Amino acid sequence: MDGYQISPTYDGADVVVVNTCGFIDSARDESLGAIGEAMNANGRVIVTGCLGVQADLIREAHPDVLAVTGPQQYEQVVAAVHESAPIDEAHNPFTDLLPPQGIKLTPRHYAYLKISEGCNHKCTFCIIPSMRGRLVSRHAGEILREAEQLVSSGVRELLVISQDTSAYGVDLKYSGDFWRDRLVTSNLKGLAEGLAELGVWVRLHYVYPYPHVDQIIPLMAERKLLPYLDIPFQHGSAKILKLMKRPAAAENTLARIKAWREICPDLTLRSTFIVGFPGETEEDFQQLLDFAGEAELDRVGCFRYSDVDGARANALPDAVPEEVKREREQRFMEFQAEISRGKLQGKVGTRQEVLIDSVDEQGAIGRSWADAPEIDGLVYVTDGQDLRPGDWVNVEIDEADEYDLSGRLVG
Repeated sequence: MDGYQISPTYDGADVVVVNTCGFIDSARDESLGAIGEAMNANGRVIVTGCLGVQADLIREAHPDVLAVTGPQQYEQVVAAVHESAPIDEAHNPFTDLLPPQGIKLTPRHYAYLKISEGCNHKCTFCIIPSMRGRLVSRHAGEILREAEQLVSSGVRELLVISQDTSAYGVDLKYSGDFWRDRLVTSNLKGLAEGLAELGVWVRLHYVYPYPHVDQIIPLMAERKLLPYLDIPFQHGSAKILKLMKRPAAAENTLARIKAWREICPDLTLRSTFIVGFPGETEEDFQQLLDFAGEAELDRVGCFRYSDVDGARANALPDAVPEEVKREREQRFMEFQAEISRGKLQGKVGTRQEVLIDSVDEQGAIGRSWADAPEIDGLVYVTDGQDLRPGDWVNVEIDEADEYDLSGRLVG
């Protein structure tokens, strides 16, 4: 794109672009480490993303980076690439224009589809609104046209992302937009119905359990959308959720999950939780375990709370000692692992539709509709040596652990 090719290795790259996160201290440290790795391996590094707003911090740790840009600064990144690694060929503005969403870096068969930027919430542990601003939604027609282009180029899975997918369109007052010569409402249901027409997997990430999310569950039951929701619940204690100032904290989440599963019994739910938030007592933690036990979520991640520069939670009293955070994280993940193991064991003997991601002499590796790339489990196809990335196949599952499945081709 734009006259450049993507290199799979540091050695083959004229310049390395490192996309960073500055959401929590551990993510900041990981980003600085990634910059250091790129500097050691290649030496010609451009830094972008959320941590880019702290340019002084980056240059203090890595003074020789070529350029530092912030989040959403696509044009500045491309300008830095042009300056650092100019191309010899004449640039053709009619064939090489960079799209406003940036360069696609994922494999050909799946792509992330960003529907909005920013967030209107004021969670006490989060600084995203100060880094990315308030919610700004893209019009539905624009999103659907981009999705069509991706599908026509070979994409078979669209991963819908934003900071708050369920709030999509609120800033647009859910106005209408034209696509395929008809009016489409710029809200979650209208957008989902449009995406469902494209004949590919559509996966929703970062959805809060608002009541209007109920409207898209029937689309999942009809397989117009993948029966999969990524919902950042963060905790199970009403007291801690209040301290976090989480949206939808007052909703009866367990009742909503039960109602969703009645409509779509094989709905997959993934979530993330924070342990050790200031003020979290053993009783609060037990409420989290109780919530996890009743919700029986399919995929779960857990993070120990850590202070973030600029977050209001830093000033909350009753900080939890680090050793207690680690112990609770371990207990929580061991508890959840048993739930996940049981759910995956229930899939042994079933037939699963799988999207293939990679192939080697050992077989193929793919994902079922219950697995998002990079964050969920895998399906190992032991006789898939002749498959290709992007293939859809049916696999009969014969083995499972708490994370992954294994099976053989059928049909």
